Amino acid sequence: MDKPFRILGIQQIAIGGPDKQRLKALWVDMLGLTVKSTFVSERENVDEDICSIGVGAHAVEVDLMQPLDPDKKPAVHTPPLNHVGLWVDDLRGAVQWMAEHGVRFAPGGIRKGAAGHDICFIHPKGNEQFPLGGEGVLIELVQAPPEVIAALG
Repeated sequence: MDKPFRILGIQQIAIGGPDKQRLKALWVDMLGLTVKSTFVSERENVDEDICSIGVGAHAVEVDLMQPLDPDKKPAVHTPPLNHVGLWVDDLRGAVQWMAEHGVRFAPGGIRKGAAGHDICFIHPKGNEQFPLGGEGVLIELVQAPPEVIAALG
């Protein structure tokens, strides 16, 4: 099928745990990733450090997340590999086309993500109306900025 978009590469992986300091002990202190910024959102129930590995358009974010309240949703620490983010060259076109072809999206629609890019999530599970989902994996589609499109497109 001809699609009005292209998936360009991995933008991020997001790892959750009850205490992000334990995650940082491995990913930052041992593996040497750099913390670029932090993001805290009550709506998303998350306190997250946005780390990076690699450079330029080939850099991949590794988001280390803990819930603000472990008893509230979304539960960013369950499962521990919370989601995978994919660069897409036309997020709006991708969402429209995928929805028309049976892909289920998580509530929230297209919005600004923690790193400032427009994002949208494919639901981990399909349903009757939209039978295609991530088969247990939450997938974040991330609008690639022009420099990433040029480098990876």
